[in-house]
Amino acid sequence: MDPKLHQEMLKAISDKLTGVMQMYLDTCSRCGICASACHVYASVPEFENTPVYRAESIRKIYKKYFKLQGKLLPMIGEAVDIDDNTADMLKKTAYSCTGCRRCMVYCPFGIDTQQIMSIAKLLLIKAESEPEILSMLADVSISKGDSLDSVKENFLKGLKKIEADVVEKWKLEAGKVAIPTEVENADILYVALAGAHSIVPAAAIFNAAGENWTLSFFEAVNFGAFVGDPSKTKLILDRIINEAIRLKVKEVCICECGTAYRVMAQLSGDKPFKVSSITQVHARYIREGRIKLKPLPADVSVTYHDPCQIARNGGVIDEPRYIIGQIAKDYREMSPDPKTNWCCGGGGGLVALGDETIDFRMKSSKVKADQVKKSRAKILITACENCHTQLDNLNEHYKLGVEVKFLSSMVADALIK
Repeated sequence: MDPKLHQEMLKAISDKLTGVMQMYLDTCSRCGICASACHVYASVPEFENTPVYRAESIRKIYKKYFKLQGKLLPMIGEAVDIDDNTADMLKKTAYSCTGCRRCMVYCPFGIDTQQIMSIAKLLLIKAESEPEILSMLADVSISKGDSLDSVKENFLKGLKKIEADVVEKWKLEAGKVAIPTEVENADILYVALAGAHSIVPAAAIFNAAGENWTLSFFEAVNFGAFVGDPSKTKLILDRIINEAIRLKVKEVCICECGTAYRVMAQLSGDKPFKVSSITQVHARYIREGRIKLKPLPADVSVTYHDPCQIARNGGVIDEPRYIIGQIAKDYREMSPDPKTNWCCGGGGGLVALGDETIDFRMKSSKVKADQVKKSRAKILITACENCHTQLDNLNEHYKLGVEVKFLSSMVADALIK
């Protein structure tokens, strides 16, 4: 390996070695509790699919270069060198983990495997071996922020084409705009995903609630976080933060995208505005009587999949159930405790990699498919784009016979006019 690259990779590890990270790397007792907590291992019970095996790929490098025993007696501690084969090993381990953190819930020491995998992803970036498509998508997001004026015109034209769909769901008062943009001092800046499915239902609900809102020019998804590049993550995040500050909004509402919500809510530091998920906002509207919903027929059974980044990692657990309670009379939980609900298997950038990961995603998520099938529900609801795509794939692959729907779409379709 090139000596300069070798040093850069060592520095990348060193920069990540906070006290907490060192505790994660030093403390593991190899008890194996994390194995049964991982959806990949539960679906394909092979040792290399356990969280402890994935973490060991980093732990062995850590021992070699940052622990005295590893430096002097590498064979005893199974310490390994960074060499030309390291990138292949890291890619296999880093992208077999969705970052769901279910293993952390069960670990007696609270070891966060997702954080350890962030070292693996950073080393892949240094070696220029990260998934090319994720880096490319992150770069496109950044370039959009650098040249916003050049894309605004086409964006506004696109909004004009879907305004009728918004009005169809909720008729506006005279003089009102179906999808407002560039509104200063708005109560809410809504950050959507690309596509009408993320904008139309949300716009209808905001309008039904009489909200003073405005739509962001940027997409919520943060591909920098998926690929594990802190600098790109921040650049993508800053576009939205700067827009919110410029417009002097009171609250930033993130669409149904788990990683986008967690990054904005937990990784963006102090902000002069509140951050909410769209699910929290919808629950608030119902509690305040700002929207009313028509329930589904009594014989329509529904279940809900908790997106890991919104629920287990973001704490948004009660709100979706409160909303569904206003819509469905026959609701079926998939897990006794939502905090331990199985991951769908599509997080961590795996869904974004498309066909490249489809075989692995289907095999490694059988336990989730079995959980959905056991519910015997007719409708499977979720509140995350990646989860929706993955659950759709599982539905087709395992012939589950459910209808996969976004929670926001369920709310919009149930609005009482």
